[in-house]
Amino acid sequence: MSQLKKPVILLFLTIISATHASPGEVHDIVDYGARPDRPRFDSSDSLLRAWAAACESTGSPTVSVPAGDFLVHQATFAGPCKSSEITVRIGGTLVAPSGYGGESWIVFDNVEGLSVYGGTIDGRGGALWACKAAGGRHCPAGATSLKIMNSKDVVLSGLTSVNSERFHVVIHGCEHVTVHGVRISAAGSSPNTDGIHVQMSTDVTITAASIRTGDDCVSIGPGTTNLWIEQVVCGPGHGISIGSLGKEYEEKGVENVTVKTTVFTGTENGLRIKTWGRPSQGFVKGVVFENSIMQNVHNPIIIDQNYCPDHRGCPDKNSGVRISEVTYSDIHGSSATPVAVNFDCSASNPCTGIGLQNIKLTYGGAAAESCCKHADGEASAVSEGLYPAFNSRCQNPVARDNARLLTTYLPFLVAVATVSSLSLLLDASLVFSRKAVILDGFLEEQRRSKSRIRWASGRRCGGRRDQPESQPWPGGALVDGGAGHSGARIN
Repeated sequence: MSQLKKPVILLFLTIISATHASPGEVHDIVDYGARPDRPRFDSSDSLLRAWAAACESTGSPTVSVPAGDFLVHQATFAGPCKSSEITVRIGGTLVAPSGYGGESWIVFDNVEGLSVYGGTIDGRGGALWACKAAGGRHCPAGATSLKIMNSKDVVLSGLTSVNSERFHVVIHGCEHVTVHGVRISAAGSSPNTDGIHVQMSTDVTITAASIRTGDDCVSIGPGTTNLWIEQVVCGPGHGISIGSLGKEYEEKGVENVTVKTTVFTGTENGLRIKTWGRPSQGFVKGVVFENSIMQNVHNPIIIDQNYCPDHRGCPDKNSGVRISEVTYSDIHGSSATPVAVNFDCSASNPCTGIGLQNIKLTYGGAAAESCCKHADGEASAVSEGLYPAFNSRCQNPVARDNARLLTTYLPFLVAVATVSSLSLLLDASLVFSRKAVILDGFLEEQRRSKSRIRWASGRRCGGRRDQPESQPWPGGALVDGGAGHSGARIN
């Protein structure tokens, strides 16, 4: 009998050991005391204890959040962990306390080999947005819903983030991060609710994302290198932005960024680079913007190196950030303003190596215009009105249109004018007419001038372009634009 007990005991111990380190080990937060669908029950401690157990595992553990709503206060999931294959699988919704207002709500810090799949995180930011909209002086800054920092080999897939108080997802100080199939949503009027912010990170990939928010759909901060963004539907929002950069003098640059296969609908900007108008050692280099559709976008293509909120701390408004080797290709669609391409570069550090190829943007059914200061580059196969006079002064369509408007309506003014004022009106007509003619001649000369323009070979394309028909994504996947989107597929 004693001979039988020993094998049984050894088998039992083997089972216990295997359970602790098995590849399929699952830590369900309900088993740790979490309670779904109880609005006042705080499941934070249960979630953290499930994480602690997974972090101690040497196998491939999973932290499971089942269906239901779970109230979670601030939670930081810290490493390093014994396992380099930890999965967090969210089947339900993690809900923030109303009016939380802290700096970050959910944080993963110093974790290697992390995968987060599915589910929803609800930041419940409406109360904070209302406070800010009302001009409250004591409103908190707001919390980032999900922050991944100082981590490596991270996958974030199929997550939905709604109503973040501030940024939805922040990737800071990380290596090898893949973000795929996320859905981000907040009111178009919600302040500072950037969809995905990447900073001080390398080898980050963002694909198949649908982002509707009140600020940048994707924002790219200092120290970002080797960033790939593809198949992103954006709007409402402020577009995809590199910057703002150059707020600090000693600041790392942004290099090797690719943004391709994107749709912007009703956004403030499309593809933007933004820097502070102040001294800085920062730079932007090696950027490719490719294959984008603009649908009624206010600034489809823009470089703004004169950013200076409240006009403070920007002596001479000359940005020190050096911008070079930026290429725009296959950008089509419609602009909500006359100027669809606006390069407003630094006077002290002009933009160099700007490339435009196959750019067709319209405004009101006609060719849109370009505006260019302190920039040099090449252009080919660009709509007639969009050929930039590189390194020239900006066009001023408002002043030009005002001059033409006055000239057009002058006969009506003359009809009701007194004889004594007639001569003054005629003098004004001549002045405005001459200015309009001179300005038109200047603009035409700038278009024709080749003294500083290196035109690439190719024909000029102009005229109206109809909106594209629905086409499949590469591989057949679809990013659903959600409410407010046309649901267009692009390639």
